[in-house]
Amino acid sequence: MGSTPEGLVSTLTSLPVFHAEWVLWLLIALSLASIGVMLERVIFYRRRAIDVDALRKSLSESLGRGDFPAAVTTLEAHDTLETNVVLFGLRDYARGADAVEDLLSGATQKEKERYDQRLSFLATIASNAPFIGLFGTVLGIIRSFKDLSGNIGEASSAVMAGIAEALIATAVGLLVAIPAVVAFNYFKAKVKRAMNNTHLLSKVLLSHLKTVHS
Repeated sequence: MGSTPEGLVSTLTSLPVFHAEWVLWLLIALSLASIGVMLERVIFYRRRAIDVDALRKSLSESLGRGDFPAAVTTLEAHDTLETNVVLFGLRDYARGADAVEDLLSGATQKEKERYDQRLSFLATIASNAPFIGLFGTVLGIIRSFKDLSGNIGEASSAVMAGIAEALIATAVGLLVAIPAVVAFNYFKAKVKRAMNNTHLLSKVLLSHLKTVHS
């Protein structure tokens, strides 16, 4: 004869996957990975911070004198999205403004990938950690009600304590997700600022090239 529904439920709830502890360990691992990404990105962006106004002024002065080698030297002193993109176009300045503009567009997307690296991981953690925590809570509640069904005559305080303990998984999920959300938004703002600076410096280069070739 086939198994009864009660027997099937009892079998399933006895499986290791229905123990919520592994969910907590998973969330802890995701939290450590998230913190590692945050630290790496903070160091990455801090090392590539520039004074864009001073750089724009220096670049504009070199281009105004027609001293393209000096402009190249100025940009090569930095390893940033802004300088790498403009440098990519500046090295082919002889091809004219239209060709340089196309080069700048392609280089911008390529350099932006480096600045966006690992941010998708933070976004994934931010959006899914609460659901992972909720999953752990559901597993804990399932086991608590299973324990309650076998102890009908006893006080349910122990079962309620089990439910409260299961809710920890949801709290931990939120604790992992909230910093990831904040960090993701902060880093995306950094990327957006770098893109705006790149647009500014690109326009400086293109305006000088159009003047030279007009």
